[in-house]
Amino acid sequence: MGGLSIWHWLIVLLVVVLIFGTKKLTNIGKDLGGAVKGFKEGMKTEEGDSAAAPPSQITGKTIDAEVRKEPHKS
Repeated sequence: MGGLSIWHWLIVLLVVVLIFGTKKLTNIGKDLGGAVKGFKEGMKTEEGDSAAAPPSQITGKTIDAEVRKEPHKS
């Protein structure tokens, strides 16, 4: 008691197929697979970019500047 047998899972699968239909389930599977594939490719390119370009170091230069607003000419 408490565990589900293979027959319970087959009945659940049959009900899901009857509710959604095979075409819709196929489309959901393709969309999910494409999303996982895109995520994996994104993670690979992110790791490659960060390894190829190390962060630059800031040298401590200070730029002193002043901003002036010119009077509006009418």
